[in-house]
Amino acid sequence: MSTPVVGRFAPTPSGFLHPGNLLCAMIAYLSVRTRGGRCLLRIEDLDRPRCPASLVRQCISDLNFLGFRWDGPILYQSERTSAYLAQFRRLRETGQVYPCFCSRAQLHASQAPNRGDTLYVYPGTCLTLTPTEIRQRMQEKDPAYRLHVPDISITVQDRIQGPFTADLVRNPGDFILRRADGVFAYHLAVVTDDAESGVTEVVRGCDILTATPSQIYLQQLLGFPTPVYAHIPLLVDANGRRLAKRDQAVSLSALSKVYRPDEILGALAASAGLIPEWRPCTLESLMPLFDLRRLPRTDLRLPEGFSGTSPV
Repeated sequence: MSTPVVGRFAPTPSGFLHPGNLLCAMIAYLSVRTRGGRCLLRIEDLDRPRCPASLVRQCISDLNFLGFRWDGPILYQSERTSAYLAQFRRLRETGQVYPCFCSRAQLHASQAPNRGDTLYVYPGTCLTLTPTEIRQRMQEKDPAYRLHVPDISITVQDRIQGPFTADLVRNPGDFILRRADGVFAYHLAVVTDDAESGVTEVVRGCDILTATPSQIYLQQLLGFPTPVYAHIPLLVDANGRRLAKRDQAVSLSALSKVYRPDEILGALAASAGLIPEWRPCTLESLMPLFDLRRLPRTDLRLPEGFSGTSPV
């Protein structure tokens, strides 16, 4: 008997949903729905100051507006601290977790970004601190906690991007499990939530692909199953501009003042190649047309005439 497919959409409500977020939601939703699976909604609001309740409510309202219907209650990471703490304690028992007192400014000053982007490889500065040194530094500041990773390579067999291999020591090095302010880090929260929710498939943007080997390593340490991964290309507007919050992507709230829900979904479907040209669609009408294997590895482009970014 085959395992039921369980997928999820997991937005971080630090800003309004934009077409790039919505494309990911649509593909994740259709991928499991077309196979009779369940699709969950998880709100990744770990950092409460960056994810106020007003943005959380708007995120859920926007998804309802487009016709998304979720299986089971919405999961809020801000309510999951005890679950993350339990897994954090398990990891500490392995002897691979250590306190780190480095500030972000110190880390950025010590090295150049990896591969020309903003991914910094931790140099292991605090790994060799003695117990006495740790006690002394704890009197001055609270530490973050890092996981010491072995010198191994892990390969992601991605359904869209193909095989992706990373050496953990070089990408990203020893990574943070818990911040100095006590907030649990993205990797630990995501891995815990996916495992405890029974997620078997993760569809998300390809900008997260480089983080996946670290998450797979965490899954292995904790004895969790590894989901199937599919990292979709990033969405750009008709002029080739990336659709992201920092790049002035227009919000769904703004789009809803110009377009109907079926027009917005139709534009997203056309960008993903599910339909040959922009026309009104519903999620239900797209199910017979969906095939994840048809998605390209390169950027997806919104159709001409559909505005995805704010005027510059």
